[in-house]
Amino acid sequence: MEMQMEFIRQLPKPQQLKEQFPLDSQLKEIKERRDDELAAIFRGEDKRFILVIGPCSADREDAVLDYMERLKKLSDEVEDKIYIVPRCYTNKPRTKGVGYKGMLHQPDPTKEEDMLAGIIAIRKLHTDILKNTGFTCAEEMLYPENHRYLSDLLGYVAVGARSVENQQHRIVSSGVGIPVGMKNPTSGDLGVMMNAIYAAQNRQRFVYRGWEVQTTGNQYAHAILRGSVDRYGRTMPNYYYEDLQRVNELYENMHLRNATVIVDTNHSNSGKHYEEQIRIAKDIMHSRRHSGDINRLVKGLMIESYLEDGAQTIDEGVYGKSITDPCLGWEKTESLVRELAEEV
Repeated sequence: MEMQMEFIRQLPKPQQLKEQFPLDSQLKEIKERRDDELAAIFRGEDKRFILVIGPCSADREDAVLDYMERLKKLSDEVEDKIYIVPRCYTNKPRTKGVGYKGMLHQPDPTKEEDMLAGIIAIRKLHTDILKNTGFTCAEEMLYPENHRYLSDLLGYVAVGARSVENQQHRIVSSGVGIPVGMKNPTSGDLGVMMNAIYAAQNRQRFVYRGWEVQTTGNQYAHAILRGSVDRYGRTMPNYYYEDLQRVNELYENMHLRNATVIVDTNHSNSGKHYEEQIRIAKDIMHSRRHSGDINRLVKGLMIESYLEDGAQTIDEGVYGKSITDPCLGWEKTESLVRELAEEV
């Protein structure tokens, strides 16, 4: 049987795209400084609290830039207590494999997929955010081979619940040079997440983009708790005090470096009821106040937030409203970030 695959065109290599759309020395310095600042937080030397916050998916450049510029002003207001890493997720997993897969696939969600236009669009978006705000953003590592298209721009990477058992995601994470959050799988098995962290924190040798490569290990690989789904499809939160204590024990038992949990306040922790993120965030801050171990362990939250509350279909076309998972709107976001700054 012949391969049922059509080769459409060869895409540029990451180095070619970086040469076509380069960063100037000032932007490189900003990226290096932010990398150092975030690493210090993971090592426990900087006590600021991390918020990985922003749209579920970066669907259109104008609305995303608008959001980022507002977020920058808010960040400046709370920067002594809160360290903001904006979410700018340009490739999205789909549970059933179909639907909008992010700007990488569709720079315009209303048009056909175009991967060449997509890789150019996502590099431009991340560059514009860095230029306009000084932010280096978080992305999901959905496709490990694509990381190098943005590797000189990103500040943080997340490995999703459906990717965390994958060998390639784990070993590529060992060499990316920035913090990588490993989400617990949808089953909720914490051992899977911890094994992924262990793999990413150790040296790895493997084939990558046609090369035999060797990594040094990533000491900033860490846990993201996002809740789970049981055999009956019911969501099961895992942000409670007892869950956090258990993860702390697992870190100690496995002798991993820079023990860190980032709690995802949406997804299965909220049952995708986006307004619950406010209550969940405050609950976690209460746990941090109650326990010194949890205070040291939980170094941040992941929050889905955009300009408008909720979510919409692509056809509705509401500016700044998510076309994937529902998000907190801007007014609620501002209020929550200010409250969290007071509780750190």
